[in-house]
Amino acid sequence: MFIRDLFSIKSPVISFEIFPPKKEYPIEVVYDTIEGLEELNPDFISVTYGAGGSSKDRTIEMASKIKNEYKIEALAHLTCYTSTRAETESILKELKINNVNNILALRGDPPAHGFEYKKDYEYAKDLIKHINEFGDFSIGAACYPEGHIECDSLNKDIENLKQKVYCGVDFLITQLFFDNEKFYNYRDKLIKKGIDIPIMAGIMPVLNKNQIKKMVYLSGSSLPKKFIRIIDKYEYQPEALKEAGIIYAAEQIIDLLSWGVEGIHLYTMNKPDVANRIIGGISKIRCAVTEEKECII
Repeated sequence: MFIRDLFSIKSPVISFEIFPPKKEYPIEVVYDTIEGLEELNPDFISVTYGAGGSSKDRTIEMASKIKNEYKIEALAHLTCYTSTRAETESILKELKINNVNNILALRGDPPAHGFEYKKDYEYAKDLIKHINEFGDFSIGAACYPEGHIECDSLNKDIENLKQKVYCGVDFLITQLFFDNEKFYNYRDKLIKKGIDIPIMAGIMPVLNKNQIKKMVYLSGSSLPKKFIRIIDKYEYQPEALKEAGIIYAAEQIIDLLSWGVEGIHLYTMNKPDVANRIIGGISKIRCAVTEEKECII
């Protein structure tokens, strides 16, 4: 199934993101993660690349496993910053062979200093155009409720997003955020700009202080006062901070669902137990807001 069709069938769409293990580890180590997430009845599972597209082969293998063996829709990440058009077409053909019909099209991170490569794509919109020329995929793209960290302003970033959507994007997944009001304001801005495709809210449970520092540095996401108080209170009590992070993420999701968000995308960090605590813990709320006639968790 194309992910674009899921949004007309049910609401909210619930998905998880996982990443391939490092090259020094066997790929089988991630199968327990997939099996743990399978129990939560996700609508799809997305599979990331490693830094610089380093794990693209494993991304394809994992996406194929999710779709063909676990019978869950898979969303394969595809980055273009260091890829040639020929390499991209090879990946698209392999995804099709493996029955993976959904792609999250991303620019990706710049390569390490001194790394030489041929630059066939400047921006994610260029990759999106190419995928649409190839045909027969449902395409998702990233969006940033507080603006992309490399962009001068939120308004300019929204204009850039509008260009991506115009090139053939079916749905959006947000960068992580910790303040729901930022998301609601952003969604209103997108609607005013004529961007009316489904938007999934990306939520990442914060489990330790180092993770907070890294995520804020990489994403530029702001921390609301409520969240800062939690960090200050429990920063030297790791188990308490983990518990507070899980509860905070669950409360974010409950609030988002109450405001009719079209989807929740949980960045699981390959920790199915955490996903279970969050999504499993709000199963009755998930059932209450779904449009399906039958809800099974």
